[in-house]
Amino acid sequence: MAEYKGVMTFCEVAEGKLASIATELLGYGRKLADELGQELSAVLVGSGIGSLAQEAIAFGADKAYVVDDTLLKDYQTDSYVSAMEKVVKEVMPQILILGQTSIGRDLAPRLAFRLNTAASLGCLELAIDPESKLLLQTKPAYGGNAQAVFICQSYPQIATVRPKAIAPLERDESRKGEVITVDAGLDPSAIRTKVLEKVPEKIEGVRLEDAEVVIAGGRGIGSAEGFKQLEELARMLKGAVGATRPPCDNEWVPAGAQIGLTGKIVTPDLYIAVALSGSSQHMSGCSSSKTIVAINKDAEANIFREARFGIVGDWKKVLPAFADKIKGLLAE
Repeated sequence: MAEYKGVMTFCEVAEGKLASIATELLGYGRKLADELGQELSAVLVGSGIGSLAQEAIAFGADKAYVVDDTLLKDYQTDSYVSAMEKVVKEVMPQILILGQTSIGRDLAPRLAFRLNTAASLGCLELAIDPESKLLLQTKPAYGGNAQAVFICQSYPQIATVRPKAIAPLERDESRKGEVITVDAGLDPSAIRTKVLEKVPEKIEGVRLEDAEVVIAGGRGIGSAEGFKQLEELARMLKGAVGATRPPCDNEWVPAGAQIGLTGKIVTPDLYIAVALSGSSQHMSGCSSSKTIVAINKDAEANIFREARFGIVGDWKKVLPAFADKIKGLLAE
């Protein structure tokens, strides 16, 4: 194992730029690499992405490996796993971290299998054990009711990290680093799938993951009509609307609005939880919010244990009064 050294981050690219998860991972990778006293490398895979290597260095990487090939224009499991396998075997990092995204969740376990190691998915926190120097991987267990720390004794140690787990470093254009081009060496016949069409998600207003204010509703909202009141409040606060799983299952809101263990992770400055119980599965998606305000008629609801401020009452009465007060404050 002595030949494995350094920390590597897989940097996703979105619309010709480093995705936000990529800059977050570079910040995490920099922290881990500094604790180990080793280098941080970034891997960029795609087509026409060479110009982004310096961007990865500006956000903390010491080296940037670029795998640029027309066959890598769109994410496909076969091509990306092969490209990453080649880079990792060449560089031999001690730690490889990816984002807990649709790409990272698909890529990490397949890559771990190819490399004869293990992968921990959906980590909340990563740290270096001071004695063994192994990666401590903290992730939810028992449906989010507890947190467990995992250790992998085979290299590379692979983990995916949830979005917003750490803030990215400030961009430093003065940072210098080495850019290394890696030939993908792909065989087109080995790629078993083909992207026929891309349909972008229609988003009105602020993206849920980027919103500084999130108004989230639960089963207690009762209908799609009820969520329209939450949307009005969200527009007033320039925020976004989220939901627990039942409203999404009942199609009161789009599936993309789900927050929680099997949904999106949000870290807004203000999280207003309306008529939701505060189950551990849901809280795993919003517990990092700076301030949580709860509105629920059940005084014993778990959400009040998580909230900084709480209002016990029927949301249909509380929310209009709350909105009127906000209108008054905004008008001042």
